[in-house]
Amino acid sequence: MSNKRPDDMKRITTPELAEAFIEEQIAAIREQVKDGKVLLALSGGVDSSVVAALLIRAIGGNLVCVHVNHGLLRKGEPEQVIKVFREELGANLVYVDAVDRFLDKLAGVADPEKKRKIIGKEFIDVFAEEAKKLDGIRFLGQGTIYPDILESGPVKSHHNVGGLPEELNFELVEPVKFLYKDEVRVVGKALGLPDSMVYRQPFPGPGLGVRCVGAITRDRLEAVRESDAILREEFAAAGLQGKVWQYFTVVPDFKSTGITDGLRTYDWPVVIRAVNTVDAVTAEVAEIDFSLMKKIVARITSEVKGVNRVLWDITPKPSGTIEWE
Repeated sequence: MSNKRPDDMKRITTPELAEAFIEEQIAAIREQVKDGKVLLALSGGVDSSVVAALLIRAIGGNLVCVHVNHGLLRKGEPEQVIKVFREELGANLVYVDAVDRFLDKLAGVADPEKKRKIIGKEFIDVFAEEAKKLDGIRFLGQGTIYPDILESGPVKSHHNVGGLPEELNFELVEPVKFLYKDEVRVVGKALGLPDSMVYRQPFPGPGLGVRCVGAITRDRLEAVRESDAILREEFAAAGLQGKVWQYFTVVPDFKSTGITDGLRTYDWPVVIRAVNTVDAVTAEVAEIDFSLMKKIVARITSEVKGVNRVLWDITPKPSGTIEWE
């Protein structure tokens, strides 16, 4: 099948167009898969979530979703995947707690590229191990979308479970491969997925591993997770969710002196990054009300263990990148 989006394909901008697309894809999936079984790596991101919801509509229990918790997800994300897909949509979901396995492999590794490679390889290994436990799997579902094809050929590494052993030679099922991200979101809404999934912010493949700068430690990783949760909660309360393109926290691997509860401390800083962009090639810093900034600083320094200072990254791209690693 061609990897070129059909010239006559309408942009999916309305619920009606999304419903028509869903019906077309359900028929196409059933025609391709028939009574076969499909395996899908379900991260909880919008692309894999929409593909999972589509496949559930099309083939029900013949879809097996594997959610690997590598310990680098944001606060509450593994629980949300289980709630939405297993409890609400009735998915055949395999949950893999691989937190210790990933963090043990990452211990002492400070180089960003080495961290990415370890996370990528370990994910493939865990996914392959789970796949080998299952009988009758012939197909691999993927959340490839059209920009992935335009940027890097058939599939992009953070969507593709590439590198699987040769014996796991699955046929691909890619129902959203001709859609742009905004279209995927419209389809996700039509499928009934929660807004927190449909409008999930861009999130790097290595997760919080690239926001715990330097060698990852469990306590500093937890500081990233907790401070990120506070930032997202306060931005949502202030009506900034969906208005600021991306915002997150970073905890670098150094400490500074401070004062907590009247006592001198030597703890980490949290760096806040909030940017707006159209294409992610360039980015401008989001201008945030100073009273909100002060509120977030007060919460992070009082609620997040091991933190005594908050910094605000106001560097545009270029010269900075959006992420720190």
